[in-house]
Amino acid sequence: MCALVAGLAAAAIQTQAATLKPMTTLHASVVRLSDLFDDADRNADRVLGPGPAPGARIVVESRQLAAIARSFGVDWKPDFATERAVLERPGRPLTRAEAMDALSAALVSAGAPADAEIEIAAFDPPTVPADGTVTPVVTQLDYDGGSGRFAAQLSLSAGGRDVAALRVAGRAQPMVEVAVAATRLLPGTILSAADLRMARLPAARAPTGAARRVGDAVGKQLRIQAAPGTPLPLADLAVPTLVRRDARVLMLAEAPGLSLTSEGRALENGADGEHIRVLNPASRAVLDAVVIGEGRVRIDPQAPPLTPAGGETRFGAEYAR
Repeated sequence: MCALVAGLAAAAIQTQAATLKPMTTLHASVVRLSDLFDDADRNADRVLGPGPAPGARIVVESRQLAAIARSFGVDWKPDFATERAVLERPGRPLTRAEAMDALSAALVSAGAPADAEIEIAAFDPPTVPADGTVTPVVTQLDYDGGSGRFAAQLSLSAGGRDVAALRVAGRAQPMVEVAVAATRLLPGTILSAADLRMARLPAARAPTGAARRVGDAVGKQLRIQAAPGTPLPLADLAVPTLVRRDARVLMLAEAPGLSLTSEGRALENGADGEHIRVLNPASRAVLDAVVIGEGRVRIDPQAPPLTPAGGETRFGAEYAR
């Protein structure tokens, strides 16, 4: 009977003994007794100290484990001297986007343009907790509005605790929307919408007077060669020449109940809607005409010629060729 009682007592002691956790993944910034031992009893939630940094680990050796167990009344003793516990805290690199959100707001508050593009010279992200939300806060900012250059210190917190810090430097550049070449374009190209696209560029890279909309360039004739992505200055865009000097043109004369066409010769270049002088080869009269299309002009049959038939100047020698 006594032997049975003693056996039951021993069994009770064995069932109450704590078990060492050889590997624990931490999700908090502190280490608790329960992170080291199962069945740590009433002291399970006692904080032992700070945990490892995100992405790091702590190794607790056998002798230290035994001392912790004694201090907190945990029924555990090492079975061999090499027993140990590994405490690991998952981590991940801070993303550039997370840092940019806080940095952008701080730069705007310091006077940077709201649409500025932020360039960081070298982004070396610290490791932050893999789980939970990380909150970056700009604690110091030096910003030069003239050059756009800045240097900033960010504090990173998670769960109400600071977990890391980050120092960055770079430049906040004002941006503009401009029309650029979508493909390689040659001089003389009459631009269509397919030749162009909109691009957001640093203001310093956009030429003065660059086309700000695709519509500003469509239908214009390019005077220069343009590589893909090149902004197009309005000064390099011309109204297309539809009629060239000395070229044959179709002259259209219209009046109520009257529509006549005949062939003439252009005495000067002309773009759509421009007035040019046209020679009627049959009468040798020089007429005022309006360019209405490629190789086509319209004349007013009621208007007197600039130079009458036979070549005699009507309005002065400067009108005759």
